Amino acid sequence: MKEQLIQKAYEIAKERYSAIGVDTDKAIAELEKQQISLHCWQTDDVVGFERNEAVSGGIQTTGNYPGRARNIDEVRHDIEFVKTLLAGHHRLNLHEIYGDFGGKFVDRDQVGVEHFQSWMDWAKEQDMKLDFNSTSFSHPKSGNLTLSNPDKGIRDFWIEHTKRCRRIADAMGKAQGDPCIMNIWVHDGSKDTTVNRKKYREILAASLDEILAEKLPDMKPCVEAKLFGIGLESYTVGSMDFYEGYCATRNVIYTLDTGHYEQTENVADKVASLLLYVPELMLHVSRPVRWDSDHVTIMNDQTLDFFKELVRADGLHRAHVGLDYFDASINRIGAYIIGARATQKCILSALLEPLQKLREYEANGQFFERLALLEEAKSLPMGAVFDYFNLKNNVPVGEDFIPTIQQYEKEVTSKR
Repeated sequence: MKEQLIQKAYEIAKERYSAIGVDTDKAIAELEKQQISLHCWQTDDVVGFERNEAVSGGIQTTGNYPGRARNIDEVRHDIEFVKTLLAGHHRLNLHEIYGDFGGKFVDRDQVGVEHFQSWMDWAKEQDMKLDFNSTSFSHPKSGNLTLSNPDKGIRDFWIEHTKRCRRIADAMGKAQGDPCIMNIWVHDGSKDTTVNRKKYREILAASLDEILAEKLPDMKPCVEAKLFGIGLESYTVGSMDFYEGYCATRNVIYTLDTGHYEQTENVADKVASLLLYVPELMLHVSRPVRWDSDHVTIMNDQTLDFFKELVRADGLHRAHVGLDYFDASINRIGAYIIGARATQKCILSALLEPLQKLREYEANGQFFERLALLEEAKSLPMGAVFDYFNLKNNVPVGEDFIPTIQQYEKEVTSKR
């Protein structure tokens, strides 16, 4: 009966959207192709398998909900379960500290492809592609400065680490027949007034140039800006203005993390400008309740605007979408599904905009009509289309995923 109601609601929605020139079948097909890179660090609160320590270095995780993944098998098991509840075909985003180190300590300037071979084998079995991140935080040599450190010994340590991470990402890309997107974020900055701002940025630019000099055809590097970090509130070396210039002059992918900007800024406003000057965008979808608090992504105005602007700018094919939050105050599997489905809803909402008609109104100077249609489109039955999208892909519709996750918690995560 429920399937029949979903089907019936979809047929009505399809007609309603068709009346304003929107093809819902086409939008669903486009959404099915859109891969979301699931962040492995939601499973275990960014602890990883290197030191079994809480995250540090400008970021932190809050909460202590039971059931945190404690090892590589539990992380993989959780990801495999998450896959069964999401429509579409998604990727997995790994940080370097999640290597398969075989119970041995491997320092970050010694990490190699061999420490991620089992991940590549697992990903092939799961028909899941991998993305990657260097890890400059939570390490005795992290301090306040890594790639921008005037101390050559410290700086070279992190340069070597990041070079090795690029080679790992290249091996992943080659193994999966699709470029691995590797993100570089460093927390470098200062808690208080800094007088040598330019100096540290010159060092960071030189370090990145050295890291990116090696030609690696099966990976794509991207660099991530930030406003500030915990304990580094007054100055961030890798700020947005720094990375805008760097990416534009080096033709490097820019990473837009939706939590890394002023609360009064609309990150969506940055999309069209960046697409003029950088080759592609990496999107880290998060929710900043108070700055970069890494709350679970929901379908709010900020995320909706983000993806609407991306579609309006014809930039969806030039963007890689990944989740980036770590909420340890609620069921971690539930956090995955809420965030991933919210992201899909926002993408679908963007794809269902009557863009052709809106552009026509704008080109003709019909601004009343443009605003009127934008407002009316907000109440169109997008939910019926999303329900059908999930039904079509044989995953839970609506809130039906809740008892499934509750059962997983009862049988698996509560016993950890």
